Amino acid sequence: MKDKNFDKLTQKFAKNIYGTTKGEIRAAVLWRDLMPAIEQLGKTKIRILDAGGGFGYLSQKLAQQGHEVVLCDISENMLEQAKQQIDASDTPLDITLVHSAIQDLDVSQLGQFDLVMCHAVAEWLSDAQATLQGLLAFIKPTGLFSLMFYNKEALRFHSLVSGNLDYVAKGLKVKKKIGLTPTYPLYIDQVTDWFNQWQLTLQCQSGVRVINDYLKTHLPENFDKQQLIEMELKYSQRQPYLSLGRYIHFIGQPIQHDKVD
Repeated sequence: MKDKNFDKLTQKFAKNIYGTTKGEIRAAVLWRDLMPAIEQLGKTKIRILDAGGGFGYLSQKLAQQGHEVVLCDISENMLEQAKQQIDASDTPLDITLVHSAIQDLDVSQLGQFDLVMCHAVAEWLSDAQATLQGLLAFIKPTGLFSLMFYNKEALRFHSLVSGNLDYVAKGLKVKKKIGLTPTYPLYIDQVTDWFNQWQLTLQCQSGVRVINDYLKTHLPENFDKQQLIEMELKYSQRQPYLSLGRYIHFIGQPIQHDKVD
């Protein structure tokens, strides 16, 4: 099976993901999680690998803070869009663009990083476990792994409350895939097991869009989008809301083994 390439969906992806309330919530939760984690590294400038980062929405924000970023994606169109945005930036951004599948990245060429990000990619990979495990080589011993993945249990619950009972009964399988519906959603326990196998300590865990995707069609007249985002942040790390997030965000760090003299 081939992994998803967004070349033909670049504009749709940019509009549907980042030009919406959904995108604002995603960005707010990720940013809230990443800032203290990066601060704990104790460096003013860190090296960041954004694996499968598209046009690098977060990469650009992090580069604006003075960090060094390597942004890789399998889609040429995504990287072209990234280049246009980087070139148009008011301040110079230290971002290197690499056209490559994640599996083809070479640690001997790129080196290791203080932070490796892989957001909304795993659910498009035919073998997510092997591909994500390959990224571990790029993480410094004291570095961080930021992983955001599509939550299969949330997909099921959303389908149930939407009345799509036949879809659930058929194991969440459809005859025709919609362009931006992930092919390989993951369970939280599944990814937690991977982190344990990889000896990564879970530093942070959040649900992304724990409320938005379950909102009723008819909302109160005084409904406030900014208040929604504040509520998303408030409940994103509380159970049971966390486990119902459409996406789940993990930040892991390699377990430090004491050296024996």
